[in-house]
Amino acid sequence: MASIPLLAPNDRTYKPGSIAAGRQLVMNMVPDSAVFIEIGGDDKILSNGHPASQWRTELRHIPNLRNAISIASIYVQTVGIIWTALALRNPITYVIAFLLMGRAHAQLLALMHESVHRLLFRKRKLNDFAGRWLLGYMSFVNTDGYRYVHMAHHREEFGPNEPDIPLYANYPITRASFWRKMRRDGLGSTGFRMLRGQFVSVFNKKLPDQNVQQNTQRKIFALHTVLLILSVIFVNPWVYAMLWLLPYITVWRVMNRLRSIAEHGGLRADSDRRVTTHSVKQHLFSSFYFVPFNLGWHIAHHTDSGIPFRSLPKYHRQLRASGFVTDAYEYGSYLAIWRALRSRPKSLTNAK
Repeated sequence: MASIPLLAPNDRTYKPGSIAAGRQLVMNMVPDSAVFIEIGGDDKILSNGHPASQWRTELRHIPNLRNAISIASIYVQTVGIIWTALALRNPITYVIAFLLMGRAHAQLLALMHESVHRLLFRKRKLNDFAGRWLLGYMSFVNTDGYRYVHMAHHREEFGPNEPDIPLYANYPITRASFWRKMRRDGLGSTGFRMLRGQFVSVFNKKLPDQNVQQNTQRKIFALHTVLLILSVIFVNPWVYAMLWLLPYITVWRVMNRLRSIAEHGGLRADSDRRVTTHSVKQHLFSSFYFVPFNLGWHIAHHTDSGIPFRSLPKYHRQLRASGFVTDAYEYGSYLAIWRALRSRPKSLTNAK
């Protein structure tokens, strides 16, 4: 999953090749080639890591009902968390609810990402409707615009049309640079800037494809106006602001950057997906809070992006069994990869 717009555009105004133009980009997190094992392939995994045809058919099954329940569960959890916080009226409960709302945005956008790959529902119209109105728009994301840039990301990671190169480049960075980025995200600077840009774009008549883009942004802000009105009528106006909007521009922005750099930070273009994509061992807490709906099985997703999220753990296990993914290549935890990503000595950089 590429970043849900952080440095990349949120709409179809993205121009291929425009983001990295004129930049000197450094990629220093590429594993030594010695950690990669050449595999011969078998009845399930081919030599390039792709699943064999018959097994791929099994992996690609899309369970409509289970996915619908997953979407409903996000809404039930969100309402339940807000209700509990309001009922208990305890400062600690409010803090926990605030942090869990960041997870709610991560859940919505993880399933939106699934819809972008047309893997959420078998019927395309239902898949796209859910991806827009039930998932992406709820977290201020233009789902169709994201699909446009995300497909560029998958066609050639780190290629000339890669939308997120500025986000992934120049790692490892110094600890100071890393924490400056975290501070900007955590204090809402990044999120506010992005949200303000979306709002201003509604009135910008000079943008290409302005009618499509502006109509989508109007739909997004209309939906959030309805959410604010419901908050005012049924609970309190601060509920929408403090337990939905603010977690989006703070908590979720931190989560989005941390996840994104753990997926591709400091890597480079290559036909071998192990060179373009990190692999991080999944643990219970990270899967619950940080990378819900199997979002963390990223090397499996990039090796074959047509496999639904429920099949990714099974596919990853087979990649390990085949030798395509090894302990030498895979980071043991997110903490381990974040330490590596901020390990550049001060003497080697002037990174901001």
